[in-house]
Amino acid sequence: MRTFDEIHAIAADRKGGAAALESLLTKPKPAADDAQVPEDRWLAGISRAVFQTGISWKVVDNKWVGIEAAFKGFDVGACAMMDDDWFDALLRDTRIIRHGAKVQAVRDNAAFLLSLRDRGGAGRVFADWPATDYAGLLALLKTEGSRLGASTGQYAMRLQGRDGYMMSTDVVARLIAEGVIDKSPSSKRAMTAVQGAFNTWMDQSGRSLTEISRVLALSV
Repeated sequence: MRTFDEIHAIAADRKGGAAALESLLTKPKPAADDAQVPEDRWLAGISRAVFQTGISWKVVDNKWVGIEAAFKGFDVGACAMMDDDWFDALLRDTRIIRHGAKVQAVRDNAAFLLSLRDRGGAGRVFADWPATDYAGLLALLKTEGSRLGASTGQYAMRLQGRDGYMMSTDVVARLIAEGVIDKSPSSKRAMTAVQGAFNTWMDQSGRSLTEISRVLALSV
């Protein structure tokens, strides 16, 4: 496995130099800021990631004001208690993406966020989860959330500015080239290997998971 500096040099060469590469990188929000994000905004971000899966993001962008209104501003308590009448009404509501499983995911993910109150609340849990075990946070989203496996959970966290990596096609290609994995990671063992590689690169560079992920993507 190459060092982070070596991979950074590959990416810089592809993008016209180190300065040009740095201009393409983004930094995550400070954890203290994410910890203060209200529950409804976490549910909104998670729901947006779910609705965007498999369709044009522009469609979701264009409908988002209506989606917010239809789901009562993503009030977590209200959405968690969604009854059949509201659910059926939403499936007829042209303001939203009328996809039954995704509408149900809003209700289920609201219940998931409610369950995090016993652990300090969604903002606290998501913000305080250590970067060195980001794979563990993704596993939590997959097992306790709804439709938040694979890239959806990763994107949901990225939308909120939470530090993390994205298993995009290019990032996976770089991880394969470095011998970390041999295919797109789906098992716990593979994600442990991915996390270990990112932890090594964090130690080497002092950079965030978000920055490292972006450098890996731009190196391919």
